[in-house]
Amino acid sequence: MSRSRIVVVGAGFAGFEAARTLSRRVREKAEVVLLNPTDYFLYLPLLPQVAAGILEPRRVTVSLAGALPRVRVVLGEAGHVDLEKRLVRYTGPEGERGELTYDRLVLAVGSVNKLLPIPGVAEYAHGFRGLPEALYLRDHVTRQIELAASGDPALATTRTTFVVVGAGYTGTEVAAQGKLFTDALIRKQPGWERRLSPRWLLLDIAPRVLPELDSKLSDTADRVLRGRGVDVRTGTSVTEATHKGVHLDDGDFIETRTLVWCVGVRPDPLVAEVGLPVEQGRLLVDPQLRLPRHPEVFACGDAAAVPDLTRPGEYTPMTAQHAARQGKVAGRNVAASLGYGDWQTYAHHDLGFLVDLGGIKAAANPLGVPLSGALAGAVTRGYHLAAMPGNRVRVATDWMLDAVLPRQAVQLGLVRSYTVPLDTASPELARVPGGPRKE
Repeated sequence: MSRSRIVVVGAGFAGFEAARTLSRRVREKAEVVLLNPTDYFLYLPLLPQVAAGILEPRRVTVSLAGALPRVRVVLGEAGHVDLEKRLVRYTGPEGERGELTYDRLVLAVGSVNKLLPIPGVAEYAHGFRGLPEALYLRDHVTRQIELAASGDPALATTRTTFVVVGAGYTGTEVAAQGKLFTDALIRKQPGWERRLSPRWLLLDIAPRVLPELDSKLSDTADRVLRGRGVDVRTGTSVTEATHKGVHLDDGDFIETRTLVWCVGVRPDPLVAEVGLPVEQGRLLVDPQLRLPRHPEVFACGDAAAVPDLTRPGEYTPMTAQHAARQGKVAGRNVAASLGYGDWQTYAHHDLGFLVDLGGIKAAANPLGVPLSGALAGAVTRGYHLAAMPGNRVRVATDWMLDAVLPRQAVQLGLVRSYTVPLDTASPELARVPGGPRKE
């Protein structure tokens, strides 16, 4: 008798946890296959530290083969799901086409950069959802500082002005870490004390930074950012982006060569292609994370609109905290559908939120207790070390080295601007002209 095959699409927080839970629940009794464009799980919350030169790129990646020894990892981008034939079509890293049939399917494809119909943004802005984008930003920022110090003095102010749009988690952390990074870079340049300080702007249409979080966390983050010299502009949006800078809706024009787009995320385009009911772009599922009319298919993480049983009538937000826990529940329920273990409904009360603001600063409210300053910084880093499925010692070592040694200010030149377009269905992959494309 052949074993049942379980296919998990996506290895973000939800997909990784689903695959890990399944491998432990079913062991050798069913085949678990994980389809993902890369061979690693990316710990997204620490990505701003990669862009700021604190952590080396491999520190925030965990090998799928190493962490999931009983899971078969297939490299590829899912392009089509045939619910009737029960198969997933994908494109491999070298352009080869493939198919995976399944008895159970878990859709955990995650999210991509959220786009808005603003002229010039797709051409001149870059997102922050994958490792290639973080590496590009680190090189780009380093290059702007070096060119400002040695190039045309008339462009120095433009090159040392950095604009981040979106004051949610990602944008706030990018601006906070970025300001410290550029301050460190400029100090390495001869005569830096006679130059203008690098200028960072953080823009958001919302009335405050971190609008989705408690006002105490918002106030703490705002205070740290402004104290560091970040120009925080709330109630402000971009109306147009050009190669010379950005136009704002208050009539101001900011000359810059750097526009980082962090306005939010949207579900992976594969979700819409499935052809089932959605809510704000996410697949509607029941509290057991099953799709209507297709009990063999489960969805979790940013791909799924999961009923929030702790807030009746609402859906769970698109956060890593929910994604990881939904992945575990999805894994248990898939196993239960095959006769291994019991069914569970998804219900999770938020345990608090943490925002790393660089240095020893952070804003946190673990279990609802508001913290700031060094204590918040210690709690935040402790949480990240506990939450990471690997590389804890390496990450902690990089943090210690960063505290006592200067950061290396070099461009690696590995990721070019054209390989990390804002409008991409796969921010985890650098796009090479003429390279393989999804089916």
